[in-house]
Amino acid sequence: MQARSPDQLSPIQVRGDRTVVRPATHADAARLVAWHADPEVSRYWDDDQLTNDEIVALLQSPTIDPYIVEVDQRPIGYLQAWFDDPSPGVCGLDMFLIPAARGVGLGPDAARALAEHLLASGQTRVTVDPYQWNAGAVRAWTRAGFREVERREPDDEHREPWVLMVYADERGRT
Repeated sequence: MQARSPDQLSPIQVRGDRTVVRPATHADAARLVAWHADPEVSRYWDDDQLTNDEIVALLQSPTIDPYIVEVDQRPIGYLQAWFDDPSPGVCGLDMFLIPAARGVGLGPDAARALAEHLLASGQTRVTVDPYQWNAGAVRAWTRAGFREVERREPDDEHREPWVLMVYADERGRT
């Protein structure tokens, strides 16, 4: 993955129609640990239940922009943008919402807002990679504006078959 200098990180809030996506900080570490400890969150992240040290390392990674998704100033999920070294200009998103916030369109709203922000900031392609078995995530990413490109088998970063999806905004830009 491509290391970026601190001035390339996105320290601003991104507003969707219903959500705000704000940079995650060290003050969010305990919340993120608790969220990852919830089996209804960790099952979508390879059952990883991250420790405080792992969360702090994630928050400091030069290849990830970590965000908290909020509704009415209430944290409801985590969204990250990661940047790909072999393909400059290509970035990906990963996200989860707490169970109580799912199914009402908040994830697609946050994802669409961040994808648009990344494209407006100079990225040329935004991708996601949900597992094939996670039909809810595939539907949510589709509602956000992502389109399936292909289905792939497990690899170094995916334990199970997964779906490569790319963001296509209303102008057809991918």
